Amino acid sequence: MPPPENAKTAPIAVVLLSGGLDSMVTAALAKEQGFAVHALSVDYGQRHRLELESARRIAARLELVRHTEIALDLRAFGGSALTDAIDVPKSGVGEDIPVTYVPARNLVFLALTTACAEAAGARDVFIGVNALDYSGYPDCRPEFIASFAETARLGTKAGAEGMPFTIHAPLQHMTKADIASECARLGLDPAWSWSCYDPTSEGLACGLCDSCRLRKKGFAEAGIVDSTRYKV
Repeated sequence: MPPPENAKTAPIAVVLLSGGLDSMVTAALAKEQGFAVHALSVDYGQRHRLELESARRIAARLELVRHTEIALDLRAFGGSALTDAIDVPKSGVGEDIPVTYVPARNLVFLALTTACAEAAGARDVFIGVNALDYSGYPDCRPEFIASFAETARLGTKAGAEGMPFTIHAPLQHMTKADIASECARLGLDPAWSWSCYDPTSEGLACGLCDSCRLRKKGFAEAGIVDSTRYKV
């Protein structure tokens, strides 16, 4: 997907690019909408560090204008199976907020992405959160996104000067099957992205964590082949 012809004059959008399927599709959608896309990825000490490699790959494949990676080691806090010595659940998606929830992660990451946007002169921030087929994280809900947009307006120079940020969550009300279909429509290779929370030493997706289960379910329901290599 080459950069838009008007990349030098197009409005800038900053996308939170984790390296997962949802963030990849979100970045491609932002680009499709005509934005000059800058991406921000956060190395927060996550155990599934392959997603950072995927973020770099996605930024290169989509020929994004800029890709910034910053380190913010949340292992100092712990409290999550993604940042602490806690086993990643493999028994299926439950009704409670799972231990893979990272305390306030999207709140912190959206603040960073908004700071990146303000510094770049952008007024549009994209995040690939989803509130249908997901693990029940509270920082993926529409109410949170709406609330953060107001917080960003109140807490930034741009907002104080009457230039608030628009927080785009284009996947908010999509199922995983919808997202898989968008991936195919946009011509993206699913294998560019990484979703598994507990990859094997051979670099395979485990196939059993919540993220793997939701991803596999989405591609199966959409009737689309997921080129990701799974152990199970």
